[in-house]
Amino acid sequence: MSLLARVRPEIATFTPYASARRSGFDASVRLDANESPWDAADDGLAVARGLNRYPSPQPEALRRRLATLYRVDASNLWVGRGSDEAIDLLLRAFCRAGVDNIVSVAPTFGMYRIAARLQGAAWRTLDLAPDDDFALDDARLLALVDDNTKIVVLCSPNNPSGTLFHGERIERLARALAGRALLVVDEAYVEFAGVASAAALVEHLPNLAVLRTLSKAHALAGARIGALLAAPEIADLVGRIAAPYPLPSDSAHAAFAALEPAALERTRARIALTIAERERVAAALVRGRGVVRVWPSAGNYLLVRFDDATARFLELLDAGILVRDFSAQPALAGCLRISIGRPHENDALLAALGATA
Repeated sequence: MSLLARVRPEIATFTPYASARRSGFDASVRLDANESPWDAADDGLAVARGLNRYPSPQPEALRRRLATLYRVDASNLWVGRGSDEAIDLLLRAFCRAGVDNIVSVAPTFGMYRIAARLQGAAWRTLDLAPDDDFALDDARLLALVDDNTKIVVLCSPNNPSGTLFHGERIERLARALAGRALLVVDEAYVEFAGVASAAALVEHLPNLAVLRTLSKAHALAGARIGALLAAPEIADLVGRIAAPYPLPSDSAHAAFAALEPAALERTRARIALTIAERERVAAALVRGRGVVRVWPSAGNYLLVRFDDATARFLELLDAGILVRDFSAQPALAGCLRISIGRPHENDALLAALGATA
């Protein structure tokens, strides 16, 4: 059974808004979109040129460059405002309010649960045990799936635990869900994991979708550029229900520049430095004040349990260092998530916790 048969019926036949730029026509005099004919850049304002015109919904040059980066065909790719937008659109496309459900693990990235609640879909989770390094039991995860499960989502590396789910496991799970549910693998941090992306499986597994982003490794969190990699019919479906102009011109230009060869070379060097710093900080933190446990991580962050997380959080804040408190989440009592910064920032963190060598 084609996975499109699992899409909400009213979405499967949905006709998208025919925006001015969706038509693909171009001309030297544009009188079709009720835009201003005056460019603010001509008035001496410090803005990019061309912002008086609507941007392309899916800039072809950027799509080609992203397709090359992720090693997929451009037909397998849709570009939007970060991974969050793709998550929201997939749930809207597949899940009927009050009927369908989404399956995931806990702890994980909080936006999945929020998107499910906003869509009126039930949220089912398999609790991962901190004492077992948040290991995943595939059989127990699949046991949560029923006839009304439309999406199973895994964040890999998982946020905030840093746990990696990849390779043959992803292929096995996708095949087990074939014809039943879409397996979504969020790879926001995969560049720091040192493993191959699941994107290579998309061509052969029509019920697999992979989310990538330029926010983390490529230093463009403020630009909000993310990509959905999936079968062409899934990528097309998401594009049809997306906002008419998801990509601001400035963001698209920034993304294109970040994917130039010289920029990619810098990014690879910074990824290597981040990984080395992650291991250095993890090794030093075990000597830190009040540190109970430091979990291994494949992301650009570490999950750390303290004897008194509130006290450590406030100590760090007094030192001008902000980290993320996850103590309120199930199974994460006493846990702070610490992003890996530049070496001198990491040194300041370790000094504030008395963890210097």
